[in-house]
Amino acid sequence: MINKDDLHNDLICYCIMPTHYHFVLKQLHDGGINNFLRLVSNSYSHYYNKKHDRSGSVFGGRFKSVHIETDEQLLHVVRYIHLNPYSSYIVKGFKELESYPYSSLNEYLGNSVFNICQKNLVMDYFKTAERYKKFVFNQAEYQKSLEKIKHLIFK
Repeated sequence: MINKDDLHNDLICYCIMPTHYHFVLKQLHDGGINNFLRLVSNSYSHYYNKKHDRSGSVFGGRFKSVHIETDEQLLHVVRYIHLNPYSSYIVKGFKELESYPYSSLNEYLGNSVFNICQKNLVMDYFKTAERYKKFVFNQAEYQKSLEKIKHLIFK
C-alpha cells in the first residue's frame, strides 16, 4: 500500500492508457517524482505478475519526464493529457472522454467521486469547469490530426 506521505508530490493530473500513462506531478521534496514512479511501478508490477502468474519487470526502460517551466506550458500539457484517450482513438466521442474512468478529466469537470488531484494550479485560470471543458475540447480535433501525422511519420 502506498502511503500518501511517502509520495512527496502533488498530483496535478493523470491519464492511464492501455500502453502507457501520463502524470503531471508537482515535486515537493527532492527525489519525490522518482520515488513516486518507483512505488507506482513496483506496485503495479507486483499486481500484474501475481495476476498473470509471472515474474520480472512489466515496464521497459526509464520513465520520460519534462520539466514544466511556465503556467502556459502547464495548461497545454494538462489539456494534452486529458485529450489523450480521444486523440489516440481509445474513446470515440466527447461524452466517452468525459466518463473515461482512468483520467482526471472527469475530476476537473466535477463529475468524479474522487478528489485526488491538486486542480487549483490549472483551474485558477478558469472561472468554471465548463470553461475548462471548452478549453480542452477546443483543441481536440487538432490534437487528433497531429496524432495521425505522428503515426505516419514515425512508422
